[in-house]
Amino acid sequence: MAKITEDMLIYEVLQLAPDIGPVFFEFGMHCLGCPVSRGETVAQAAAAHGVDVQEMLDKLNDFVEKNS
Repeated sequence: MAKITEDMLIYEVLQLAPDIGPVFFEFGMHCLGCPVSRGETVAQAAAAHGVDVQEMLDKLNDFVEKNS
């Protein structure tokens, strides 16, 4: 199982786990199809939305672990 890291692009996360959108939505990230998401890392997205990156990574990786 691949682990999501803060330097992964949002696009890469969505390729790894196409159904992971609701986890991003929990953090107020509703524009996963925006062009910015193709070049924005998880850490950059967390910073832009005022979210703790480690909390987000924990939830993203929990999702992948439970749904793979």
